[in-house]
Amino acid sequence: MLRSRSQVRILWTLLAAAVGLVFILPAAWMFLGAFRPGNAVIDAVTPLSWNTFWPDVWTLDNFVQMLGPLDFGRALINSLIVVVVSVIVGVAVSALAAYGFSVVEFRGREIVFGLVVVGFLIPFESIAVPLAQIFNDAGLNNTYIGLILPGIGSGLAIFYLRQHFLGIPASIREAALIDGAGEFSILRRMYLPLSTPALANAALIIFLSQWMAYLWPLLIAPDPALQVAPIALSKTFTLQTSNFGQNFAGALMISLIPAIIMFVLQMFSKQSIAEAADK
Repeated sequence: MLRSRSQVRILWTLLAAAVGLVFILPAAWMFLGAFRPGNAVIDAVTPLSWNTFWPDVWTLDNFVQMLGPLDFGRALINSLIVVVVSVIVGVAVSALAAYGFSVVEFRGREIVFGLVVVGFLIPFESIAVPLAQIFNDAGLNNTYIGLILPGIGSGLAIFYLRQHFLGIPASIREAALIDGAGEFSILRRMYLPLSTPALANAALIIFLSQWMAYLWPLLIAPDPALQVAPIALSKTFTLQTSNFGQNFAGALMISLIPAIIMFVLQMFSKQSIAEAADK
């Protein structure tokens, strides 16, 4: 009986390892392909062998070209400016809205919140073109403000924070009101300190939506000086030429930044939860 259970456990472990390998291989292929010269990454696909994944020639030329002539470094900086401002302002706006929708009673609250929910259920692509026209008419094209504004009103972040705020006992707010605290003071001193992991997740929602945005920057900021990382990455392909090595190098750089941030936020969330449990 014990041997049978041990064999089943081993089989499940092997199955989990095989499934994990399936997910890891594409990422490993992209990572190693970024160090291959030119289109060697595609030339090595057939016949399938170790050389398909492991380069026989290593080079940093793809990164040099991306950060040099293709000005990918400036695009990364533009993306970082957009996402940092979007996250800071977006989390503040989302927290204020979520607090209002969760604990403050006002007429039509559920209707307004329903509109917020419907708003984030509508694909952004369906409203991007008319929204871009509005921004153009307002003179916000080719500006950081034009790139940032649509990202700070995240309905999904508001919804997520509202659900978290609803789980905080109402007696905390009632006691603070009796002591003479205002709504903003209650939010800042009580709700936000109790919601650190939720705020980190809301920040991640806003970050990822802005970091990976492609259609909106393409419409609102055609100026090369304001191009963001996904737009710069797309320029490694044209109708006549393509360079998979440069494309993989750019994709690697774009992927590493959110991966590092997600790791940091995850560690921060775990630490916050542990500290809250100790208290």
